[in-house]
Amino acid sequence: MSDWQSWKREANHVGGAWVQADSGKTIDVTNPATGEVIGTVPACGAAETHRAIDAAAAAFPAFAALDLMSRVGLLWKLHDALMDNQTALAELLTIEMGKPLAEAKGEIAIGAQYVRWFAEEARRAKGEIVPAGVNGRRILVTRHPVGVVGMITPWNFPSSMLARKIAPALAVGCPIVAKPATATPYSGLAWAALAEEVGYPSGVVNVVTGSARAIAGAMMERSEVRKVTFTGSTEVGKELIRASADTVKKLSMELGGNAPFIVFEDADLDAAADGAIVSKYRNSGQTCVCANRIYVQASVHDAFVEKLVEKTKALKVGDGREAGVAQGPLIDLDAVAKVEELLDDAKGKGATVVLGGSRHQLGGTFFQPTVLTGATQDMAFATEEIFGPVAPVFAFETEAEAVAMANDTVFGLASYVYTRDLGRAFRMNDALQYGMIGINSGLITTVEAPFGGVKESGMGKEGGSQGLEDYLDTKYVCIDGI
Repeated sequence: MSDWQSWKREANHVGGAWVQADSGKTIDVTNPATGEVIGTVPACGAAETHRAIDAAAAAFPAFAALDLMSRVGLLWKLHDALMDNQTALAELLTIEMGKPLAEAKGEIAIGAQYVRWFAEEARRAKGEIVPAGVNGRRILVTRHPVGVVGMITPWNFPSSMLARKIAPALAVGCPIVAKPATATPYSGLAWAALAEEVGYPSGVVNVVTGSARAIAGAMMERSEVRKVTFTGSTEVGKELIRASADTVKKLSMELGGNAPFIVFEDADLDAAADGAIVSKYRNSGQTCVCANRIYVQASVHDAFVEKLVEKTKALKVGDGREAGVAQGPLIDLDAVAKVEELLDDAKGKGATVVLGGSRHQLGGTFFQPTVLTGATQDMAFATEEIFGPVAPVFAFETEAEAVAMANDTVFGLASYVYTRDLGRAFRMNDALQYGMIGINSGLITTVEAPFGGVKESGMGKEGGSQGLEDYLDTKYVCIDGI
């Protein structure tokens, strides 16, 4: 048995036990690079989720009462377990998801960094003593774990998306019930195996696979689940927001994006092209923060496109386990069809394919890294996420025009600007309607900063000092008669 197989769990973790679906039914898990079925996971639904919630609710009082340094110590052990098994966990991630092994190793590493960060932040989850308006009183503001947390995560970052949610929850004393994506369940189940190995109490970490609608429905229905955190599409996020109303849950929603990547004429074009490659083609363009629309000032448009095409040609496509591969397959054939649909729309409206533009000769779900010019605001990808390796380049004349086009979307997750004008950098910070802005950088995610969007890209933050907020309730205590 290879190392990655030792972390592959074909069962769910509920109440400290590894269990199958009540029905006995399973779901096949496929390697998108080869089409090979690598295993199965339980096809669970509402009944199994209710038991997981029961287990988490039963574990909550004791876990919340656990002293701070014991919780911190468990997180340190979890961090070490992730890094001690980084290569095996990364290979498991690559086999079920398809991204290059180097990217997968980076994902495991940043997940471990989130665990370490929140172990430290938990020690700074301070309250306040507020001056009272009358003599003889003390006003205290205290912070307390919110309770059981439901977590729903997508397939594109199946380990680190959970890290950003699991780490703050466990840091402050909240048990969790997590539902990883059906396409990439093993990286989620590995978190339960790691938690078990380092000694988390039974019922604190529960992971359930199966029907997204049934599992999410059970989470939203139960009043014991006091917070739900979701990463995924805006459409599904809106359904969950509506469903949360009956029990008035806390919510964190990291939803869709449509990131503009703006290159001004004073930019370092080589740095901008490098940043575009990192932002656009990382994970084959299957990230919520990747460059979706590349806006280039007309005076440097042709020079930038030439550099972008040259660098894109150098990307090696293949199985993520092969040395030197920079782009793996798309997750499934539906993803390929969506990319083709967007390309057909753009070409029909006048865009020009200057590189790529079709399925890769490797077959399956591999797609050529693609560059388009002549992109315009009436093309579908101007308002929709591409989620594939297609870089559409738009031309603009003025700063005001670039800002207007960049903000012309319901989304507001990430944005990128390349400029050497300091004043412009500050103007972009004010003008761009996005929760995250990268100035002269195409890769900005870091554990020290709050990750999250505005507008229809969601609510709440993950990471940074803000990342604990939604896992804590705030209480006010008035003490009189002093």
